[in-house]
Amino acid sequence: MSQAVVKSDLQRSLEGSPEADTDNEAPQEGMPRKHIFLTILSCFCPSYPINIVAFVFSMMALHSYNAGDIDGAKKLGHIAVLVAIGAIIAGLLVIAIFCIVHFSTQN
Repeated sequence: MSQAVVKSDLQRSLEGSPEADTDNEAPQEGMPRKHIFLTILSCFCPSYPINIVAFVFSMMALHSYNAGDIDGAKKLGHIAVLVAIGAIIAGLLVIAIFCIVHFSTQN
């Protein structure tokens, strides 16, 4: 009989604990978008210091998410996208300038 009382006390204490109260939990945010593929694509453009920085920011965003800092991961991911787009644009400009100089100097 005392075991039944102990179990009911245990159940009541567990039901009142914050771990058992799943109704009041805020929905967890999903994983922010990973922009690793975009930063790897930017590494093929001839703007090497910029695209390496984009890749580093992308990896920092991944490590931030793994550490549990979702807001930091979103911010770093956004910076990685902006830098990767800048690297792609700079790479295309370098290619365009090279083509213009190459074809305008030939006789």
